Amino acid sequence: MPRFATLSHACMAWDGPAPAPEDAALDQTRELEKFLAEVERRAFRIAQVALRDADDALDVVQDTMLKLARNYAARPSAEWRPLFYRILENGIRDLQRRRSVRKRFMTWLPGPKEDPDNEAQDPLENVADAAPQAPDQLMQAQAMQQLEISLQALPARQRQAFMLRTFEGLDVAATASAMGCSEGSVKTHYSRAVHTLREQLGEVW
Repeated sequence: MPRFATLSHACMAWDGPAPAPEDAALDQTRELEKFLAEVERRAFRIAQVALRDADDALDVVQDTMLKLARNYAARPSAEWRPLFYRILENGIRDLQRRRSVRKRFMTWLPGPKEDPDNEAQDPLENVADAAPQAPDQLMQAQAMQQLEISLQALPARQRQAFMLRTFEGLDVAATASAMGCSEGSVKTHYSRAVHTLREQLGEVW
């Protein structure tokens, strides 16, 4: 994804006062940039699974990175990770709410739904590539596809707990901070997610 490779650098160019020239401030800026580069791809994956749209996921991740840089750059680096994922989860929920409102509104509009750009779509655009895949690659692709389907079917809080703990490797306390709930709730959501996924993916994974 070409735009994604430079996402962390774009996020560092926020409007505001320039970093202080002191070595400590410069080190903090470099450390923040390193942190954003480290988490951006996993964050994008989490947002993409939740939103099922790559462009929306990219927008939410970029907005999250900007908010962290603008509002929390001066905080200790140990606090960045849970803060980042809390902002990310809030952004995902906000977009989902806006989608829901828009969907309800659109049901009241008369007439057929048309392409917003009023352009005809290429009927070949969504045709799958017929090139054969090696058996191992095909099995891996099918397994990942099934995992994504199962994750999307989980309740939102279970999906959040599972992805933050499994994909990002946050501990219970950091996950609770990111989700804005108690550690007991994290354990419950995570346990239920694991149980459901094991039942559904037992034959695939």
